[in-house]
Amino acid sequence: MELLIDGHCHRVLARDLDRAAFETACTETDLPPPPGVSYLDSRVGLAVRRWCAPALGLPAHASADDYLARRAELGWRAATEALLRAAGLAELLVDTGLDDPALLGDAGLAAASGASVREVVRLERVAETLPDDTGAAGFAAGFAAALAGRVRTAAAVKSVAAYRHGLAVPAEPPTPRAVQRAADAWLRAGRGRISDPVLLGHVLWAGVGTGLPLQLHTGFGDRALALRRADPALAQPFLAALGPRAAPVVLLHCYPYHRNAGWLAQVYPHVYVDVGLTVTHAGDAVLPEFFELAPFGKLLFSTDAYLLPELYLVGAARFRHALRRLLDTWRSEDSVSIADADRITALVGAGNARRLYGSGNHDVRPSAP
Repeated sequence: MELLIDGHCHRVLARDLDRAAFETACTETDLPPPPGVSYLDSRVGLAVRRWCAPALGLPAHASADDYLARRAELGWRAATEALLRAAGLAELLVDTGLDDPALLGDAGLAAASGASVREVVRLERVAETLPDDTGAAGFAAGFAAALAGRVRTAAAVKSVAAYRHGLAVPAEPPTPRAVQRAADAWLRAGRGRISDPVLLGHVLWAGVGTGLPLQLHTGFGDRALALRRADPALAQPFLAALGPRAAPVVLLHCYPYHRNAGWLAQVYPHVYVDVGLTVTHAGDAVLPEFFELAPFGKLLFSTDAYLLPELYLVGAARFRHALRRLLDTWRSEDSVSIADADRITALVGAGNARRLYGSGNHDVRPSAP
């Protein structure tokens, strides 16, 4: 398989971790496990030991103790480079909405991975970081100006409305008066995270107006999420209102609603489905379900890796393994030719992303050795 384009991912930590922090970073929780339970006793933990141990010079399936000892011996920088290089990635589309100073910057990520890096602009974060003197009357104009500046070099925009209120997005933009009232309430409450549905609707529709692909978080995530509100089917009125000539909308993650997402991708020409995070955590059995309804030209690979470089390698390795296993099954049933299997592999691994997101003229490229 050719080098993959990681269509949605995050920055990794630029520091060493103790075992507890490493285990937690392998999950979607921020709470310690109960006594007698290890987060590495999971599908992700097994995948780390299978795919990441050889990248650090250990045998596959090395024990968790041996793996963490080897990682500590190498140090975070050498381990990060080894793991990212082993993932076989040509390009990373990085959601920059999580701007913790402990995270490796885009130039460092490009250097460590050997891949080019492009930005995915998180809409809510742009709004939340407007200047302090932005008043309610100036919120809409200030956000529009800030967003225009950010998207000039971006590959896509992203919304986390699913986290803040849910995906039952209005089928039309809120009125300017409603936006000003909601902005006034948000400012009076001390700013913070935007969770008002009017402001969320405004920034989401503004994202549509950029003409860039719009990535939507759907399905599972951390415990701040109300999972029942993250079903992409709830966004159907919004998706329908955009019309078939709209810029692409990419439904991220999707699980356990991935079949709903596949149906949406089939019936709406502008809707696409990204398998990132789901394959990393749920494994081989889920990928065939993404392929049930969604056209092959509408499925996209990503890792949604965050904090740990291991999650880049695990996401890429599990995707390659799962897709190969699926297509081998189809081959054994004489359901697909070798030529078509190769074509599908190229589409989902990189071709669809290349067509959807284009090529960046302002991407961060790795330095020449």
